[in-house]
Amino acid sequence: MLNTADKTMPILEEPSLVAQLQTGSHTAFETLVRVYGGRMLAVAQRMPSSESDAADAVQEAFASVFRAIRGFSGNSQLGTWLHRIVVNASLMKLRSRQRRNEQSIEPLLPTYLDDGHQARPATEWGESPHAAMQREETRALVRSAIDSLPDSHRTVLLLRDIEGLNTEEAAAALQIEPGAVKVRLHRARQALRTLLDEQIQLGKL
Repeated sequence: MLNTADKTMPILEEPSLVAQLQTGSHTAFETLVRVYGGRMLAVAQRMPSSESDAADAVQEAFASVFRAIRGFSGNSQLGTWLHRIVVNASLMKLRSRQRRNEQSIEPLLPTYLDDGHQARPATEWGESPHAAMQREETRALVRSAIDSLPDSHRTVLLLRDIEGLNTEEAAAALQIEPGAVKVRLHRARQALRTLLDEQIQLGKL
């Protein structure tokens, strides 16, 4: 079980920490876990997984770090490198479990009339999306809406819009073509807007 609560161990500057990690220092590795464990767990928890899967993914990510740290060149920040590793570990965990039967995303996508207008026009937001997202209750509803998307679309949305991966990075992580990432992302955003429009109509946003 990860323990990130103890802050008594001194935090080393990143180059020094990396240098000590590359010598195989267990003390440096403990420091790495204490400094980065919490944020890596937060990343894993955003992926489509259970709490136990998220914790397992972080443990596996740290094991990968321990094996691969000697090859870390420093071309990116250590946190960025760790982020990629835990995302990949989370996706491997997702692929390894038995996939549940996904509901179709089609009912959440826009449909169009013969004249080209939407059959179900988008609901007008009473405030800007940015302002709405600043409210805690709104963020909770958005998270719930994202969680209700099918895994294949939710994962793309999380990687691109939450984790900040570009199209090529997301495609490599998911082992699909970049074009498929773009299509899934577009459809996921459309479906998410439909779900949030329903919340507006219910007066929850």
